Amino acid sequence: MRKETSSNAINRRQLRGDCGTAYTLSLIGGRWKASILWKLLDGRLRFNELKKSINGVSERVLALQLKELERDGLITRIVYPEVPPRVEYELTPLGLSMETMLRAISDWGVIHRQQPAALLPAITEN
Repeated sequence: MRKETSSNAINRRQLRGDCGTAYTLSLIGGRWKASILWKLLDGRLRFNELKKSINGVSERVLALQLKELERDGLITRIVYPEVPPRVEYELTPLGLSMETMLRAISDWGVIHRQQPAALLPAITEN
C-alpha cells in the first residue's frame, strides 16, 4: 500500500482531478480491467467463467482487479446464499456507460494492432 502523503499519491490525485483522460485510465488501467469489462458487456459471469474467458490471468490478479473495479463502482458482486456460495459479477450502470468507449478502443486496436510501431504516425509534444 502506498503512503497517501507521498508525492506519487499527491500527483496521482491531482492528475485524476484535472484530466478526464487520466481519471478514466486510472479506472480501467489495470492489465486485465479492460478485458474484464469487455467480457461483462455480454452479461453476468461467475468468477471461473471470467477466468476461463481471459487467457493468462491468474486467480489472484483476477480477484484483485475485480475488487478494484467493484471499489470504483464499475461492477457489482452478487453473492447468492447457497452452499457452496455462488458469486457473479455484472456491470453497474456506470460500467455500462463505458460500452461505447470500450468498443471504440477495441475497434482502434483491431485496426492498428497489425501495424509495426515504425509505421504509426509519430506523436509530437507541443
